[in-house]
Amino acid sequence: MHPILFEIGGFPVYTYGVLLAAAYLLGLQFALRRAKARGLDPNRVMDLGIWIIISALVGAKLLLLIVEWDTFTSDWRELFTLTRSGGVFYGGLIAAVAVALWYLRRHRLPMWTVTDVFAPGIALGHVVGRLGCLFAGCCFGRRTDVPWAITFHNEFAAQNVGTPLNIPLHPTQLYEAGAELLILILLLATERKGRPFPGRTFWGYMFLYAVSRFIIEFYRGDPRGMVGAFSTSQFVSLLIIPLSLVMLVVLSRRLTPDPKSSAKRARAA
Repeated sequence: MHPILFEIGGFPVYTYGVLLAAAYLLGLQFALRRAKARGLDPNRVMDLGIWIIISALVGAKLLLLIVEWDTFTSDWRELFTLTRSGGVFYGGLIAAVAVALWYLRRHRLPMWTVTDVFAPGIALGHVVGRLGCLFAGCCFGRRTDVPWAITFHNEFAAQNVGTPLNIPLHPTQLYEAGAELLILILLLATERKGRPFPGRTFWGYMFLYAVSRFIIEFYRGDPRGMVGAFSTSQFVSLLIIPLSLVMLVVLSRRLTPDPKSSAKRARAA
């Protein structure tokens, strides 16, 4: 654990913030390379990427505010922690998808082809982002005696995000980073297998992430909002899993044009 990377003039530069920025930039760069290979306008994709980054940051913090409403409203000073927190990933993902769909419709870009371009980049960025969580001590797991348990000792992390110290915990940050890495590899390995269709990679990602997140949530030990017997993220996963399966079936039955020809028509428009 190393929550503070270094200091400049007495002001701390947080490791989580640096890795979060790296995650967004790495994911965007990967998406740009994939967009060029598919004949999409890189300028439009870059603009979309910027919109996605902004909306993801806002959405993640907004959902954190909602699920931890009692904490933030009990002491207004707690609102300042939002500036240091990355928020809830699902909040960022939902906001980013909503803004992306609006942008794609406005500029007449091939919707599912573009979302397929971004999906592996989201997975790649998430791998790096969860490593940031590990360094910060947030999103920690439950107490455990498994051989691969991780124990934190940094007092600043305990004060900042409530990390339990000197207690062996499930390394849920690494569980999720590992799951995202496996999802990334699976998406890239199967992208051209079988009968590809626009939207398969994106909704495949949504399905796989929802399943993995639902399972990993059982091992989380940090305080989170609850919806009945499930955490907020588990509840969202339960909605996304069937939606993803339905969308995969619906899109697989469509007769779709070649992605490159669709991209050319979009640029002409």
